[in-house]
Amino acid sequence: MTAAGWVILLSVIFTVAQQLSGDADTYHVSAGYLFALRCPSEDKLTNMSHNGSYTCAKWGQTGVSIALSVSSDKCPEVPETKHITVGVNEGVPCKQTEIFNLKTTTNTRWLKDCKPLQGSISVEERGLMRLNGSSESDAGNYTCMVDVTFNGRKFTAARSIRLTFKTSETGIAAEPKVIYPQQEVVVVKEGVAAEVKCKAYIGFSEENDTYMYWTVDNVSTDDFTQLSDSWDSVQEGDRVYYGVSTLSISEVHRQFINVPISCCVQTTRKRTCGMAWLQEADHSALYTSVSLCISASLAAAAFLFFKVDLVLAYRKLLRHFSKQQISDGKLYDAYVSFLRPDTLTSDVTANFALQILPREMEKHGYSLFIRGRDDCPGEAVHDVIAAMVRRCHRLIIILSPEMRSSTEEETLCDNQTQLCYEQNIGVHDALTRNEPRVILVEIGSVDYRCLPESLRYIKRKQGALKWKKPSLKTNTCIAFRSNRNFWKCLRYNMPSVPSGKLHTIV
Repeated sequence: MTAAGWVILLSVIFTVAQQLSGDADTYHVSAGYLFALRCPSEDKLTNMSHNGSYTCAKWGQTGVSIALSVSSDKCPEVPETKHITVGVNEGVPCKQTEIFNLKTTTNTRWLKDCKPLQGSISVEERGLMRLNGSSESDAGNYTCMVDVTFNGRKFTAARSIRLTFKTSETGIAAEPKVIYPQQEVVVVKEGVAAEVKCKAYIGFSEENDTYMYWTVDNVSTDDFTQLSDSWDSVQEGDRVYYGVSTLSISEVHRQFINVPISCCVQTTRKRTCGMAWLQEADHSALYTSVSLCISASLAAAAFLFFKVDLVLAYRKLLRHFSKQQISDGKLYDAYVSFLRPDTLTSDVTANFALQILPREMEKHGYSLFIRGRDDCPGEAVHDVIAAMVRRCHRLIIILSPEMRSSTEEETLCDNQTQLCYEQNIGVHDALTRNEPRVILVEIGSVDYRCLPESLRYIKRKQGALKWKKPSLKTNTCIAFRSNRNFWKCLRYNMPSVPSGKLHTIV
């Protein structure tokens, strides 16, 4: 295609609410060449005409105003000047990003002073021309010509730059280097905004031809509406410059996860990239921790709820598989202490202590000593009580409403000498030597204010078992079921191995 025509002057002025302000960037192209006009807005609805001014604006946001003029030179006018150090392999950028983003480039060539370029040069990616062993004779105006095919037609885009040479004061310019990311993994959550930061070493000067850009899976970020990037150069120390860039992701999609995201820095000497990966947050550890906590809580609650049943089942299995244990010298599993019947109402207590309690406990192998049933007539009562209480593993004290009439320990001892002595001996040993262990059993409503302080202390410390007195209309089977939990708890508080199962060594 011929280059006859006019020179196009493109002025880019940022505007807010269609009010122009700020400095303009000027582009020079020749008539007959392709020029890509890109509106930096997500909307494609623009107000354009072929002549005069062009405006690209989004309602209520910053827009772009473009002015065009034409002249007849073959090569575009030079919009900028680049200074190159003599003897250094410098690179000259083509700076036609929008053209290369069309991805229809077929050929890139350079002209010097609008004539085919002669000499040792190499053209790299995106039109970067590298001068091998540059000298002052290479100074001049250079034009980058890019041939493209667009909608079935062939076009050529052109842009010029002026090269001047200077003597190196610091030697060969430093090569860029990406500090981070270097195979960095960024943990993100799908559907949520995220950022990836990049920092690169530029050198000892802030070159105009240095720029940074991002790619996602080798695709420019310009192709994704969810991605936007920005970069700036910062000085650290006296003469050290770094490029800092941020890739902003408005919403993380599945296509951005586990694909290479490259941060590239391009200078006149070299292009280098660092790589990062987006990885979805792994919640398996959290889920596992929560599951373990819930399972532990449920297990603890289940154990507390079924603790009695579990312990009783364990004891039952232990009796079948464990070896016979050696006796500790105890003759009975429990000493039963209760108030002797002196009224009709106390017959319930006596019936429980003399009939119901031994029948239920002895069928599980437990042996009970009940005064009045197991002692011999004529024996010294106090001596028998003292000896038998100390030869039992437990002391079962049956509390009944009849004790309500005795308001003080002294009165109780005077009226019920044997009961008071049993309790004094057993409770004293339980509190001082921790044996025998005391088990309180309540029959009916018990007023603890009428009981000795020692029994009130045991009640506060370990509680008491409640036996429900069955009504006259209730049959034996129903009465047993209503007190099933009572019998389980009583067996739970008894020794794990009944005395009858122990082996006595003589």
